[in-house]
Amino acid sequence: MRTEEHTSKLVQQDRDHLWHAMAKFSEETAPLLAVIGDGAWFQAADGNRYMDGVSGLWCLNLGHGRQEIAQAVYDQLMNVSYFPLTMSHEPAVELAAKLSGLLGAPYTTFFTCSGSEANEAAFKIARQYHAQTGHPEKTKIISRYRAYHGSTLGALSATAQANRKLKYGAGAPGFLHIPPPYSYRPSFPDDIAAADHLEKVIEWEGADTIAAVIMEPFVSGGGVLIPSPAYLQRVADICQKHKVLLIADEVVSGFGRTGKMFGFMHSKGVQPDIVTMAKGLTAGCMPLGATAVRAHLYDAFKGAEGGTHFRHVSTFGGHPASCAAALKTIEILEEEHIPKRVARLSDGIMKELYKLESCPIVGEVRGIGFLYGIEIVQDQHTKEPASEETMVAIASACKAKGLIIGRNGDTVPGFQNILIIAPPLSSTEEDLRFLMNTVKTAVEERVS
Repeated sequence: MRTEEHTSKLVQQDRDHLWHAMAKFSEETAPLLAVIGDGAWFQAADGNRYMDGVSGLWCLNLGHGRQEIAQAVYDQLMNVSYFPLTMSHEPAVELAAKLSGLLGAPYTTFFTCSGSEANEAAFKIARQYHAQTGHPEKTKIISRYRAYHGSTLGALSATAQANRKLKYGAGAPGFLHIPPPYSYRPSFPDDIAAADHLEKVIEWEGADTIAAVIMEPFVSGGGVLIPSPAYLQRVADICQKHKVLLIADEVVSGFGRTGKMFGFMHSKGVQPDIVTMAKGLTAGCMPLGATAVRAHLYDAFKGAEGGTHFRHVSTFGGHPASCAAALKTIEILEEEHIPKRVARLSDGIMKELYKLESCPIVGEVRGIGFLYGIEIVQDQHTKEPASEETMVAIASACKAKGLIIGRNGDTVPGFQNILIIAPPLSSTEEDLRFLMNTVKTAVEERVS
């Protein structure tokens, strides 16, 4: 049993020795220290119980305590504890084949440890592919403003969130950014016009210099921007026309989060050249990233001459226990029909959240599946973003009521005003009612 003295010691050790991600240091505020998890909920060292309304970091899709996943990891560790993918092992083979089936076309998969690494691998693969097919000048990568693609150098260079790059100096060369489709604060008349701007940029830069376009089907951490299905269809057509590879970043939207197994599947006829995955791939239980490449692209790496192979390695990428966790996660997603359940429940959740748009500080509610963004403003007519004080107050009110939610922190200067909600896909209907009621109450209390 944890005593008050033991908890105080942990808090002090935390302050002295643990560097927190994305957090400002504070001597006054104790960190939220989780000790027990159960489904969508966890208990903190302070004795309070909270619902995790953001699935950890968008990844704890099946909640805490899934014994089947824990058992699969244990069994694998007791069998083959580690084996590098410079060679092979059974869970990686089975998982790669399974992913190819889920993606709906033949793919060959390179495993890493995270989404950042998966995207780094994708950029290198895209550039090397073009070099080995007679177009070595095709090196530039295009991404969208507000999008997040990772924290390593190449992935951060693709990330178009200015606050994430402060004080880190110049990024990697060869990365370009375009505005996203964003109906609430539009740069274009509609989604198709936003996609057409991509083609203009490709033409202005020279199509013979563009290696790939990377896009989340739905911008997540940058504010939950939800384009129409026609947008990605148009983007795919443009990429095909100009021989530019389309990379779908499914790190957040993959594995049921949007009500389909993958986010790109909402756009009929779209089959990305490369798909990157992580987070929900193992339901957050083990670290694993994946870069799936269309089989015909992989053919360009099969030559026997020196330098043709992909000269990239990840010590723990595709760890046997992580692959075992992913296989069991996918089995649960399929057996429990999780994507269909998310799609079915999402309509009711969105209907309730849309009611918040009558609140004077809510500019727009956006969402798909179990992924929601609530844009908070000072004034609905001017659309002036809400203050930092307002955003902190709403999140703190939710926490005081037992709910953890997120926001688009450290993204666009002056526009960090979007509440983000992404509950575990296995959340019970009672959990979801609690989530909706708590968010609505916290927002409305800020007005009264």
